[in-house]
Amino acid sequence: MERQNKYRKFQLQQNKIEDLERENSRFKRVYSEYENLSDDLWNLENSDSQAVPDDFIDAMILQTSYLEDEIQDWLMQYNETSDTVQQ
Repeated sequence: MERQNKYRKFQLQQNKIEDLERENSRFKRVYSEYENLSDDLWNLENSDSQAVPDDFIDAMILQTSYLEDEIQDWLMQYNETSDTVQQ
C-alpha cells in the first residue's frame, strides 16, 4: 500500500484551488511550484537509492512551508470573499 504524500495539505480544498488558479496567474504559479516541490521532497524522502544531504532536504521543507503559508493566505482570502458574496 502506498503511503499518502504528507506534503500535500490542500487536497480537501481542490475546488477552491481550481477557482483560484483560473482567476489568478500568480496563485497558479505558486501552487504549481508547491506541487512540484512537495512531489520532489516526497520522492527524495522515500527513495532508497538516493543519498541526499539533510541540509538540502531541510531547505526544501522550509521552502515548501513558505509556499504553504502563501497558499493558505490565498485560501483564507478566498473564503472571506466567498462569505461576503453569499450573504
